[in-house]
Amino acid sequence: MKNIVDMINKYKVIAIVRGANPQNVLSIAAALYNGGVRLMEITFDATGKITLEQTAEMIRAVCEKYGDKMSIGAGTVLSEKQLIYAKNAGAEYIISPNTKLPIIRKTKELGLISIPGAMTPSECVEAQEAGADYIKLFPMANLGISYYKAVSAPLSNIKFLAVGGVTADNLSEFLKAGVCGVGIGSDIVNMSLIKEEAYDKISEKARKYMSVVKNLEV
Repeated sequence: MKNIVDMINKYKVIAIVRGANPQNVLSIAAALYNGGVRLMEITFDATGKITLEQTAEMIRAVCEKYGDKMSIGAGTVLSEKQLIYAKNAGAEYIISPNTKLPIIRKTKELGLISIPGAMTPSECVEAQEAGADYIKLFPMANLGISYYKAVSAPLSNIKFLAVGGVTADNLSEFLKAGVCGVGIGSDIVNMSLIKEEAYDKISEKARKYMSVVKNLEV
């Protein structure tokens, strides 16, 4: 079994797939893979328009076809029921927008990587003490990199991911500041491009982010 932590530390960019459906999710996965992305998060739909079962079906389909090439996780996991569905579908890491300690503990109990969202130092520490592997500092669009630096200085023992507000232009700055990885949503997986079936353009967007990561490795 591949080491998910090693993959996150190496590839850095988790592509957030929100609003996909069973008909297009494999095309999205192919586009991301062709663009060099190896970490893909398929989110549950909080509105209920896309059912829990449909999300699990998408996770399972991508895991079956790309599980040996990519690491697939579940996002917007807000309940234990979603967590169980994600686990059974093959998700390898669980991402939430919030800090919910029972979800973190259950995730670890199931042997998965836990990535809860947090904003305040107290939330970050509570999540880590509950067993979180990474803390998703969110929303960075509002907080900015200066906030990450201020929080991570006294909490240098915590592994942070930055989500929201990270772009191909500032990705290098975030990585140099010490974040272990980032989550990128519509700036790569753009629904307009999906509706147009312009998957090559999604690959181009993904490639732009991954080139930043590769340049920092040199």
